[in-house]
Amino acid sequence: MSSAPLLPAGASETNDDSYYCGVPKSMLFKTGVEGLSEEEAERRLEKFGPNQLAEKKENPLLKLLLAFVSPMAIMIWIAIAIEAVIKDWPDFGVLLTLQVLNSVVGWFEDWKAGNAVSALKNALKPECQVIRGGQHKKMDATLLVPGDRVTLAAGAAVPADCEICEGKPIQVDQAALTGESLPVTLACGDSAKMGSNVTRGEIEAIVTATGGETFFGKTAAMIASVDEQGHFQKVILQITFGLLCVSFVLTGIVLGYLLLNGEDVLQAIAFAVVLLIASIPIAMQVVCTSTMALGCRMLADEKAIVSRLTSIEELASMNMLCSDKTGTLTMNKMELQDDLPMWTAGITRLDVLEAACLAAKWREPAKDAIDTLCLKAIPLKPLDRYQQIEYEPFDPSTKYTEATLKDDKGYVFKVMKGAPQVVLSKCHNRAQIGASVDAKIMELASRGIRGLAVARTNPKEQWELMGILTFLDPPRADTRATIEKAYDYGIDVKMITGDQQTIAIETCRVLGMGMSVLTPENLPGAEAMGDKSLGKNYGGLVENADGFAQVYPDHKFTIIEILRQRGWVVGMTGDGVNDAPALKRADIGIAVEGATDAAQAAADIVLTAPGLSTIVTAILYAREIFQRMKNYVIYRIACTLQLLSFFFFAILAIHPN
Repeated sequence: MSSAPLLPAGASETNDDSYYCGVPKSMLFKTGVEGLSEEEAERRLEKFGPNQLAEKKENPLLKLLLAFVSPMAIMIWIAIAIEAVIKDWPDFGVLLTLQVLNSVVGWFEDWKAGNAVSALKNALKPECQVIRGGQHKKMDATLLVPGDRVTLAAGAAVPADCEICEGKPIQVDQAALTGESLPVTLACGDSAKMGSNVTRGEIEAIVTATGGETFFGKTAAMIASVDEQGHFQKVILQITFGLLCVSFVLTGIVLGYLLLNGEDVLQAIAFAVVLLIASIPIAMQVVCTSTMALGCRMLADEKAIVSRLTSIEELASMNMLCSDKTGTLTMNKMELQDDLPMWTAGITRLDVLEAACLAAKWREPAKDAIDTLCLKAIPLKPLDRYQQIEYEPFDPSTKYTEATLKDDKGYVFKVMKGAPQVVLSKCHNRAQIGASVDAKIMELASRGIRGLAVARTNPKEQWELMGILTFLDPPRADTRATIEKAYDYGIDVKMITGDQQTIAIETCRVLGMGMSVLTPENLPGAEAMGDKSLGKNYGGLVENADGFAQVYPDHKFTIIEILRQRGWVVGMTGDGVNDAPALKRADIGIAVEGATDAAQAAADIVLTAPGLSTIVTAILYAREIFQRMKNYVIYRIACTLQLLSFFFFAILAIHPN
C-alpha cells in the first residue's frame, strides 16, 4: 500500500492548480489499490477538515435584534421617541406595534433567504463506498479525505470531486450541476464532480477535493457571498431619508423663528414636534408592504409563489431575463424527430425503429431515456415473434448495444445501435456510404441534434447501416411567441445553458433569438468574480450575445454580475444546483417548476407551472402592483411637501400672536 504524506518536503501552501491545499495532486493519485491507511486518513481529516459544506452559523436572536436597528427602523424609532416625549401614548402604541411587525416580517424573509446553503447541503447523500487499508467499507461521506480511493457504482452519488483511475467507463448524470439533460460518459483520467449521480457502470476513483474545495462547495460559497438590499428597499429608504431631512430643516427654521419672535419655548417645541411627526412618512413602508402582500396572493393565483415581498418591485422593473434552456425554453425531455436518414434499400421508418427496439430488453422496463423513446414509438406486440438469444448492454467504452435474435421462422440475425461513427466502422460497405454518413452526422451536429445509428446483419452476416434515429429536446410550443411578447414589453431575453454550443445555437435559431452564442472561452474566469470593472471590460460582449453555452455556475454568476454592473435589472431562471448562485445574484431569481430545493431556496419567486409564459404573465401583474405603490408614494411625497410648505410659509407670513 502507498499513501502520500500530507505535505511533502519542499511543498508549500499555494493556489497553483497542480496543488490541493498544499499537496501536489500528482501525489494524491499515488494511493495504491489498498487505499489509505486509517492513520493516514485521520491525519488528512485533521488537516483538510470534514467533507461537508461550510455553513455560516448565525444567531437568529441577534439577527432579529438587528432588524430593529435598520436605517428605516431608526427613522420610526425617532417618531416613537418623539411621541413618548410629548406623552401621546395612543400614537406611541400604534407606532411601536407597526415597528415590531415590520421588523419581524423583515427578519423572517431574511431567514428564509438564508436557507439556500442548507438546501444545497441536503442535496448531498451521506454515505459512500471507500477502500481503506485494503478493506471495502461503507462510510459516512463527510469522513472522506483527498487521496481516498472510492468506488463509484450505478445508483450512487459521487461523494466528492474525484479523478477516475481504474475500470470501464461509466455514465454520470450531471444535470444538477451542468443542466445537460443526458448522462455523460467518464473514463480514466476524467473528473467526476460531487453532487452528480452514476447511472451506469462501476469504477474506482481517487478523491481530489473535499468540502469547500469541491465544485459543489465553491457553488455554495458563491451563494453565501451574496447579500444585498433590493431596489425597492433602497428607493423607499432614500425617499424617506430625503423627506426626513427636508422636515428637520424646515421644522428647525420654524422653531427658530417662533423662539426669535418671543413664543413660549415649550409651546414652540410642541408645535415643532407635531409638525415633524406629521411630516415623517411612517406609513409609507407599511402601505407598500401591505400592497405587496396582496400582490403576492395575485401572483400565487398565476402560479408564481413569491418568497421575498420586495421582489415584486424588481420583477416589475426587470428589463433583462437570462433564461435556463432545459425545462424553461424547452420541454426537458428528448423526443424522437421525424428526420430519419436511411442507407439500406427497401426499408421503412418502422423497420429501423423495430431494429432499435430489438437491440434492447423490450420485454423489461426501459433503463435509459433513448430506449424509452424507441419502445414508445411503435407497437411492441409484433416483436413477440422474435426470441433474443444474446444481449450485450450498452458499454460507454464501446458506445453501442448489440443483440442476437431468432425470428419465428428460425432465421438468426444481429442488430446494433450506438454512436453513428462506431456503428459505421463495423459496416461492410462503409467505404461506399462513409462520405454521405459523415456529411449527415456533421449536419445533425451543427443543428444540435443527437443521432443514434441502427444496423442489422444481412444473410451473409455482414453489418449494414439501416439509418440514424434523431433526437432533440424541443422548444415548448409557446416559447417563441412568449419571447416575442417579452421583447414588446421591453425585456431582453438571453439563453444560458450547460449544453453544447451547437445545441444552444440551434435552440436560439428555432426560437428567433439570434445565433450569437458565447462559450466560457469568451468570458472571464472564476478569479474575476467581485471585480468592479467586469461591466466595463465585458459589458458590450455580453450585451450583444444572444446566449451562452457550456457554462458552469461561476460563469452564470459572472454573466449576471456583468449585466448588473451595466445597469440592467436582471432576472434569472433556473432549476438545478448549477443555477443557485446566479439565482441568488440576480435582481430577481426565478425557480422554475420542478426546481431542486437549493434552487428554490436561492430564488425570489418559485413557479408552479412550466414554461416562459408564466414568467411574462407574472411580470405584467408585478407592473400593475408596482404602479399602485408608485402612485401612493408620489401621493405621500406630495402631501408631505404640501403640509410642510403650508405651515412653513404660514408661520413666516403670519405672526404667531
